[in-house]
Amino acid sequence: MIAFFLITIPTLIYTQAFRNYSNEFINIGVDARGLGMSKSIVATTNDVNSIYWNPAGLVGIKDYQGSLMHASYFAGIANYNHAAFAMPVDQQSSVGISIIRFGVDDILNTTELIDSQGNIDFNRIQLFSSVDYAFNLAYARNLPFRDLKLGVNAKIVRRIIGDFASSWGFGFDIGLQFERNNWYFGLMARDITTTFNSWSVNDDEFNKIKNAIPGQNQQAPESTEITKPKLQLGVAKNWRIGRFFNLLTELDLNVRFAKTNDILSSNFASIDPAAGFQIDYDNLVYLRSGIGNFQYITEFDNSKSLSLQPNFGVGFKYNGIQIDYALTNIGSVGNALFSNIFSVTIDYSFFRR
Repeated sequence: MIAFFLITIPTLIYTQAFRNYSNEFINIGVDARGLGMSKSIVATTNDVNSIYWNPAGLVGIKDYQGSLMHASYFAGIANYNHAAFAMPVDQQSSVGISIIRFGVDDILNTTELIDSQGNIDFNRIQLFSSVDYAFNLAYARNLPFRDLKLGVNAKIVRRIIGDFASSWGFGFDIGLQFERNNWYFGLMARDITTTFNSWSVNDDEFNKIKNAIPGQNQQAPESTEITKPKLQLGVAKNWRIGRFFNLLTELDLNVRFAKTNDILSSNFASIDPAAGFQIDYDNLVYLRSGIGNFQYITEFDNSKSLSLQPNFGVGFKYNGIQIDYALTNIGSVGNALFSNIFSVTIDYSFFRR
């Protein structure tokens, strides 16, 4: 229990005007298809999951679509879930809504385990959850310029740490897609107005853990945090191989405006490249792979080594139902265990035939 607070509370303590890393659960990604391709789908996404990857892709849907995803995080300690729904408004525009939940449930609260007389009473142990939510509302439209699409995503962020602290946040994303001669280009700007989170701390509950560990006094977090904008740029090409096979390749550049351990980094911005591949048989069976998360790791002798993250996935689509699987490290950190990701997408247009 104490270890949990040592991890959780410092993430709030050092909240300043701008954060290089804030609301990171939103950056995990959704949909096994995208995760299997190392998130390299900003230029080609065209279904209900475009709400997350690039809302401009929503223009590609022709009828009602729904999507569900589940993943376990840290060997089942946390759960990550996503649900989305989208529909066309007319021939030129579409709307969509989605929710992401990332949470650790049934955490033991032992702050009242020992009473004022020094007696241990296990009946005083309570359970609580640390949960993050992101609600997204997206709108996409074809622009007058041929083959150019625009999408906007408004998001509300809700973060809850039991009775100790909670926050509300809001922000906007904007995306563009352009297609010409089987070439695809995409731009996704996240948190373009910065995403603002306002924290509220329960002083009575926080004081119970303030001096939980001698010499490790915990300070109350700042009341606000502002997330810096991020950019994702992608270029893709669709190749026809024979009569039944198609090969989709995409290269993305993920840009943060901060100095990080990414393979290309400066005081102004850092760039993490990623590449994804998908081969399909007659748009029925899919095999995917990707590589990304290139990071410099500092070893014990202060030398640096370059690490990378491979990803794999498969998919199957039949009668309007698509089932996808990905093997990926959704934590995107070091030697964390790889996770099994499953997602289901349903296209109602098939059932209207």
